[in-house]
Order: sequence, then C-alpha cells, then structure tokens
Amino acid sequence: MNILKRFTDSVARAGIAALVVSGCAYAAGARINTTKSIPVGLYLTSNAQVAKGAYVLFCPPHNEVFTMAKARGYIGAGFCPGGYGYMMKRILAAKNDIVVIDEEGVRVNGDLLPLSVPRKVDIAGRALPHFHADHYILGDAELLLMSDVSSTSFDGRYFGPVDRSQIKAVIRPVITL
Repeated sequence: MNILKRFTDSVARAGIAALVVSGCAYAAGARINTTKSIPVGLYLTSNAQVAKGAYVLFCPPHNEVFTMAKARGYIGAGFCPGGYGYMMKRILAAKNDIVVIDEEGVRVNGDLLPLSVPRKVDIAGRALPHFHADHYILGDAELLLMSDVSSTSFDGRYFGPVDRSQIKAVIRPVITL
C-alpha cells in the first residue's frame, strides 16, 4: 500500500509540475501549432510588425462562415468572439495588393499562390464556402491569411480578407517539422 501511495503522489506532483511549466511557457508567449495551416511546431509570440510574409495568431471575425467552420470542426472552440479558437496563418497579401480568387486558385498581384486551388467539398462531402474575387484591391486594414504549406487549410480562399484588428500576435517559429 505504501508503494501505491508513493506512486500516486509522484504522478500528482509530476502533473502539477507539468501544468506550472505549461502555464509559464504560455505566459512567456509559447504557442504550439498542430494543424496543417502553417508548419507544425513551437512558435513564440513577438512584437514584430504585422506585415506580408509573417505568421500570425488571430481571432476569426464573428460571422456565418466561421460559425459554420466551427460547427464542422474546421476550427476549434476558444475565447474569441463567437466562441472561436485562435487560428494561425501566414499573411500572403496586404494593403494595395490585387487579389483574384477563383476556381484556379488565389492570385496575388498576378502570381498564382501554390496550393491555393479551392476545394469544392470537404472530406465529408459537404460544400465549402468560396470567397470569389475578380480583381479585389486590399484596403489599408485588410489582410489575406493563407496557408502556403497545405492545400486543405481552411483559409482566405474560403473566408476572404480579414481586418488587421483581428490579429492578436505575430508568431515566429522556434522548432518546426
């Protein structure tokens, strides 16, 4: 019985230590990405400027597209308005960039982005929303958030540009796969 009690105490202490370390890491800006939207790995929040090419952590705007995405499991639940979880993407277009989104994919200033062809249906066969833009010039506060590493990411080809105010932090990769 004494061995079982010591084992239980050890497991409890290890669990508490893991929670404390995790909380400290989160408070210090550590974020883990497990999705295919950006490279899987450990990221740190930074004070870097929100700019084209940066990886960002953002709250999705509270609207129909994201409500559907949450209901279907494309995005998780969390503390953003609408009960959405944070998302991580890369800024691939910003102020004054010309964006075209059609069945061929996403073009920024005439260049077709790799892996950007919109899928018509998700893996369950449900129709996906599509943001269509023939010649959209991004405004001062608009950003196109995309994946450049996955053709199956739920990104700007489905929900369009987001306002810069949705960005919570620029994140920098520390260790990625």
